[in-house]
Amino acid sequence: MMHRPIQATILTQNLCQNLHLAKNMCPDSSSWAVIKANAYGHTIAGALKGFSESEGLALLDLEHAGLARKLGWQKKILLLEGIFSKRDLDEVLRLHCDHVIHHEEQITNLLSWFQQQSITNQVGFLEHCPIWLKLNSGMNRLGFKSAAYGVAFEVLKNLGCKVHHLTHFANADDDSKFPSVHSQWDIFTKATQFFDGLKSAANSAAILHHPLTHADFIRPGIMLYGASPSGIYRDIASLGLKAGMNLRSEIIAIQELQAGDQVGYGAQFTATNNTKIAVIACGYADGYPRHAPNGTPVWIGNVNNILDGGFAPTAGRVSMDMMTVDVSHLPYANVGSPVELWGELLPIDDVAEAAKTVGYELMCALAPRVSVKIV
Repeated sequence: MMHRPIQATILTQNLCQNLHLAKNMCPDSSSWAVIKANAYGHTIAGALKGFSESEGLALLDLEHAGLARKLGWQKKILLLEGIFSKRDLDEVLRLHCDHVIHHEEQITNLLSWFQQQSITNQVGFLEHCPIWLKLNSGMNRLGFKSAAYGVAFEVLKNLGCKVHHLTHFANADDDSKFPSVHSQWDIFTKATQFFDGLKSAANSAAILHHPLTHADFIRPGIMLYGASPSGIYRDIASLGLKAGMNLRSEIIAIQELQAGDQVGYGAQFTATNNTKIAVIACGYADGYPRHAPNGTPVWIGNVNNILDGGFAPTAGRVSMDMMTVDVSHLPYANVGSPVELWGELLPIDDVAEAAKTVGYELMCALAPRVSVKIV
């Protein structure tokens, strides 16, 4: 069978190292390793291997929670958006999931479901399925405002639930904006100060920049995959975080252009002199951003050693299955030369910044047709 050369390699040792770094920054906190969106494109299987030392995994959907259990994960799982319907609670119990409650309907569904259960199921739920009550401390996305938070807490406690406390920061990567981390943390601490239970607030940016918010459980996400919460690689370059994924392909053709020749759809690149163009097996159907402009960096390696190489700029519009790069300054570049679209040699944040997006989006947009290898 013929295979296109593009492949994503999930580097679980790097994921493990990134988790260690996060935990070392917060020695008094436990961790929820955030693996939503198929572990930011790194796969649930890759995440379980890379984050085996985390106290828990945080994700969105019950399908991935079930997959994690099937693959052998026996520690805690947190459903970050909680349940979407009453019937979800059967799976929450079966899979022993912690889960977030962030609005009144979820409480209504829980009370109704609880009344319909056997004593055995009720006891099992209260023992194995703690609730993380979410406070809207200023992001205004999910959660109870302070005035309603205490009422929700008392309802759940009266039911016999284990209730913990959670909020999310809007601007932990840029505290010059409002709401600031300080203002949100102040609201969170005041709203929860008289209630028992654990607390969780710190995402990647807060882990890196706001140690007072680390609390009982941190929730590292993007930093675990080697990218910057701010979207700018320079902000994390000195921290020791490593890329969790290499996206690599090969040059599949070379074109020699003369001055005035153009490349690709829409004639987005015109050669000003003799130009050597490499055609790479990667396009927007693989998850590479179609809107990446001319000059977006690509790493071109020597055919015998990808480390022996250099950067080259894209030239022309990214198409469905291919992209074109100016390799005039790289005499070794030829058919079969290995290419890194992002990874250990080319930070994903640098590609994203050039394309006016963020590393989060590139990771999550990796297409199903791209072969994935977990090492």
